[in-house]
Amino acid sequence: KEILEMAWVGKTIRALIIIVSCWLLFLLIRHALKKFDARLARNVTIRESETTLRLKTFSHLLRWLASILTVALGVYMLLQNFGIDVAPLLAGAGIIGLAFGFGGQYLIRDVINGVFILLEGQYRVNDVVKIGEYSGLVEAVNLRITQLRDLEGRVIYIPNGEIKAVINFTKDYANAVLEVGVAYKEKVDQVMAVIKEIGAGMRADPYFGKLILADLEMLGVDAFGESQVTIKFRFRTLPIKQWEVAREFRRRI
Repeated sequence: KEILEMAWVGKTIRALIIIVSCWLLFLLIRHALKKFDARLARNVTIRESETTLRLKTFSHLLRWLASILTVALGVYMLLQNFGIDVAPLLAGAGIIGLAFGFGGQYLIRDVINGVFILLEGQYRVNDVVKIGEYSGLVEAVNLRITQLRDLEGRVIYIPNGEIKAVINFTKDYANAVLEVGVAYKEKVDQVMAVIKEIGAGMRADPYFGKLILADLEMLGVDAFGESQVTIKFRFRTLPIKQWEVAREFRRRI
């Protein structure tokens, strides 16, 4: 009896050591990835580069994978510590069958689609996207889900397997497209000249000039309304800066 008690005490101590070790490993990985993210953000002034965005995305993925693998490793070591053979347990629980069952098919679909999203760089952390009826800033991407935060601060979780089409508003560059309506009695050419003059002022601005990649492009008369002529034009801007440029241009008008 004493021998059994001593054996259980030894197993309990080893179990505690395993739990503490796995927890410390998880904290260490999490701290290292946070330091990595902080180093990436250190030199960011206006907009992260493509490389920085991709590295941030994979950093979030590694954090997610590290959490799952640490828990799996801890559970495996605990079961082995108490003399439980894991392989027959998995087979008996029907895990292999579950993987090809109704629920497992959705999980596999999410993971496969998540792999292609990450490898193809369809969107990254800090991109603004529209997925189906939902749009927002990408906060996290892993192999199973994509996490968005919309303008009202709401968090949206979308399984990767449900993603069919994505609109990325912040890939490589963006266009700030604006329209101005003027009365029929006004001289359209003069209005266009004023708009171009304001655009040149924006381009020469110490701050906004860094956000704008090319001179204002005048598209011309776009529509006739009941009481106005609509003039359309646009700026090419850095990704995610099109809305800031458009708001400032409207203020200047």
